[in-house]
Amino acid sequence: MSATSAHGIQTSIGFALGAAVLFGASTPMAKLLLEAIPPVLLGGLLYLGSGLGLLATRLWRDRGWQPSGLRPGEGKWLAAAIAFGGVLGPVALMFGLQHTGASTASLLLNLEAVLTAVLAWVVFKENADRRVVLGMLAIVAGGVLLSWPSANASQPGGGWGAGLIALACLCWAIDNNLTRNVSASDALFIAGSKGLVAGSVNITLAAMLGATWPGWSSALGAMAVGLLGYGISLALFVLALRGLGTARAGAYFSVAPFVGALVSLVWLGEQASTGFWAAGSLMALGIWLHLTERHAHEHTHEPLIHSHAHVHDEHHQHPHAFAWNGQEPHVHEHRHTVITHSHPHYPDIHHRHRH
Repeated sequence: MSATSAHGIQTSIGFALGAAVLFGASTPMAKLLLEAIPPVLLGGLLYLGSGLGLLATRLWRDRGWQPSGLRPGEGKWLAAAIAFGGVLGPVALMFGLQHTGASTASLLLNLEAVLTAVLAWVVFKENADRRVVLGMLAIVAGGVLLSWPSANASQPGGGWGAGLIALACLCWAIDNNLTRNVSASDALFIAGSKGLVAGSVNITLAAMLGATWPGWSSALGAMAVGLLGYGISLALFVLALRGLGTARAGAYFSVAPFVGALVSLVWLGEQASTGFWAAGSLMALGIWLHLTERHAHEHTHEPLIHSHAHVHDEHHQHPHAFAWNGQEPHVHEHRHTVITHSHPHYPDIHHRHRH
């Protein structure tokens, strides 16, 4: 692997882990906010804070409105991702949190990585090796252990709560795979659009259901949590999707529940059962198997035209039809020609080939 490619993968892993830390910490915070804000309204405020914050950041960064980078036909993927990940997912999570302890809920969110990978392998035909599959099975076993009725005996409605959190994970898994198809576009636009639309829809739905608006301190607190845990986290995850592919990005992101569980145990003072630690150990094993995976073989790049931030590495040896100051990374539409070579890689935006 070239130094440039290795640096690119390490950067993408950093994006995935950063997204995981921010999202993981937001789960116990959302649990606290539920004491003052109804579930659907809270989901709306979380995403609205995300959307407003990210789109304002994008306007400031670009000194005005700039094109999103979406290519023709990609809008439908983004719209569907918003519906599943921005509307259905957070509502299911908020209702699930009402009937599940924050630490248990945080670990259950590991199911998102499993479902994301299954969809990526079965529907989008990403490659999978034995190590990654074994890791996913370990995470599934941990999720089953956590959702078993006896594990939730001390929490009224625990079984329903676990089921709703699993439903949220499925919605986000669909969202992740759909977002994969637009991950070469501007990450702030993708995450900001999702937040603005999803937040508006959920707040409107909450109003129709008769939800009472909380105090401004609670509302602003929820929007701040949303900006960090949903907005910036999602923007980082889009960048990780671009560099790692859906299943691998989801695998690295699966450290998020452990961050949430740790915050819940330390900050909220929740008690952990033997089953909790057993489930956590299984999930930790699964994550370790993901992190130690290595994939390399000879492969052929088909012709491709797209636009994204890049440096002139082994995949980007192209001339420019405009004056270029030599600064990298830079963004412009560019064409990839046919190339055959071998190096360690993930199914990023340049390696979505069949095996």
